[in-house]
Amino acid sequence: MTTDHKKTIAKDDISEESAFQEAKESLQESLQQVITLLNKHKLVENLVHKQDMAKHQLVETLVHKQNLVELQKKLDALHPADVAYILEALPLEQRLDVWELVKAERDGEILLEVSDAVRQTLIADMDSEELLAAAEQLDTDELADLAPDLPKDVLQDLLESLDIQNRERLQSALGYDEDDVGALMDFDIVTIREDITLEVALRYLRRIGSLPDHTDKLFVVDRNNILLGVLPLKRMVVNDLDAEVLDIMAEDTVTFHPDDKADEAAKAFERYDLVTAPVVDENNKLVGRLTVDTVMDFIRDEAESDMLSMAGLREEEDLFSSVWKSVQNRWTWLAVNLVTAFVASRVIGLFEGSIEKIVALAALMPIVAGIGGNSGNQTTTMIVRGLALGQIASHNMKSLLIKELGVALLNGIIWGGVLGIASYLLYKNVTLGLVMTSAMTLNLLLAAIMGVLIPLVMTKAGRDPAVGSSVLITAMTDSGGFFIFLGLATIFLV
Repeated sequence: MTTDHKKTIAKDDISEESAFQEAKESLQESLQQVITLLNKHKLVENLVHKQDMAKHQLVETLVHKQNLVELQKKLDALHPADVAYILEALPLEQRLDVWELVKAERDGEILLEVSDAVRQTLIADMDSEELLAAAEQLDTDELADLAPDLPKDVLQDLLESLDIQNRERLQSALGYDEDDVGALMDFDIVTIREDITLEVALRYLRRIGSLPDHTDKLFVVDRNNILLGVLPLKRMVVNDLDAEVLDIMAEDTVTFHPDDKADEAAKAFERYDLVTAPVVDENNKLVGRLTVDTVMDFIRDEAESDMLSMAGLREEEDLFSSVWKSVQNRWTWLAVNLVTAFVASRVIGLFEGSIEKIVALAALMPIVAGIGGNSGNQTTTMIVRGLALGQIASHNMKSLLIKELGVALLNGIIWGGVLGIASYLLYKNVTLGLVMTSAMTLNLLLAAIMGVLIPLVMTKAGRDPAVGSSVLITAMTDSGGFFIFLGLATIFLV
């Protein structure tokens, strides 16, 4: 690669980063403008309401409309995703005020963009007619995303309003789990026959007028809609227009089935740099396509879900949800944590006599437990990531465990030694320093074993290894660390 080429790439990277930063600042600015307009609207209305004047109701109505015009213009100029961001950042009362000002024809798009938790608050504020009108604006694949949150009567009315083909498509999409390819695929596809020339194919595309988003290839099918291959658009551009599709198309394309797991499909999209891919049934009949934007949304949702799960949250939570709802979302792992903390306290209780005789133990034992918990969480994070990427299987578990034990042993010797020296300098007791070093090393070894085994056992049991792993690791390293340290101290110091 030439120096000039490297400089060009560097400039492009800087340009993209600058554009992203500007977009981010612009979005924050829009949010602040909306908040300012909402506060201004509330302030003016309160002032007018307190005034005693003729035709008070008429004046109040005019002021109300005037104040909302500017806010509505601001909202109309924003992209649906930006409006969704603003709605998520507003308390419930202000959120509903803004939602009322959004143009009806954009309701469906915005409902798709907001988080699940916020979507529930918006849907609860809409009547059946509004919901049905919003849903009817969307494509079938988009309806499949929104349908689970709709009231049953609205969903039934929606199904009855669709034509037979779209009704069958929607029912089919709803029949798959949310982590199946079938739940993510869309039906907006362009197909061509294999026995036509590129010139005919191009005329067909011009007649269509516009292509579905993220179209980088056409799907080549026979008269029974059986997938024969794909024709990348770039091949159409560089080849002779008299050439037949059969001679130019690619037959070794990556395909998916509706019941394939979405996370496996996401890995394939990343591995092969896919933009779109066909979805076929067991007879190789084309039923839909998977697009990179949908896959990216799935990856983002999964990452957010894993992050929440590792923190002990059961589901995504609206920042401005009620106190009771937030408590319900958070109580499960807090209860588990309470039990594990009680177990750790009882372990400490077993050695009350030793702690009374050597007060330094009370000051030093949290260090052993804390370092062990941190090390265990590092190991768990690596294992969960490896499981998510499909890099861990039965053939490499032993090697993985040995490697993590080696890391723990070396860290234990190094940092346990540092802690042992510090303990000696503080309390002038060589034996105490040796106990600290030994306890640190043993607890790190325990953390390594648990950090590997807990995610593997949870996976074997069919549970998400990210859910609660950090809580369980902390519980094991706390109780184990206290027991190891206080046990050694009782044997060698008391």
